[in-house]
Amino acid sequence: MPLVLGGALAAASGRYVLATAARHFRSRLSDERREHLGAAEEMLVGSPRKAAAGLGLFALSPIPSAQLFIAAGLLTVRLLPLTVAFFAGRLVSYSIYVGAASLAKESLGDTLTEAFKSPWGIALQIAMLGGLVLLLRVDWAAKLHAKQRAQAEHHGRAGRDAGDGRAHTS
Repeated sequence: MPLVLGGALAAASGRYVLATAARHFRSRLSDERREHLGAAEEMLVGSPRKAAAGLGLFALSPIPSAQLFIAAGLLTVRLLPLTVAFFAGRLVSYSIYVGAASLAKESLGDTLTEAFKSPWGIALQIAMLGGLVLLLRVDWAAKLHAKQRAQAEHHGRAGRDAGDGRAHTS
């Protein structure tokens, strides 16, 4: 148990430091990039339901966590709840790993090494780095405004159609 607790604490602390460091670099981004990040944040965690899903992602995600924490640092989300969720998830996953290691002893090391060397493991790391680049490159403000406009038009149409007794068909 000390191994699991120490490992989870070290992982969570390291990720918190990583996110905090990324947050310090946010001020070096252009105003346009910061506006895009603000819109991305609104789309990703703009409601309690989305925020809860985000916490779940940090707690249970098999996705490489370094990129998630860099993204969280670039956004203005609260880092402590994410770190606590990540810590709790790591307690569970590390407990499973240690239990499996005691059963598998020598073969688990080979399995983990192969997972990191596998084409799928490498592809996942590259995809996550690409996602981080997209977070900075996509005009999230335009996407958010377009989504809000479409919702407003839809609600306006539905209200007008209901007022005159006609059903709206798309």
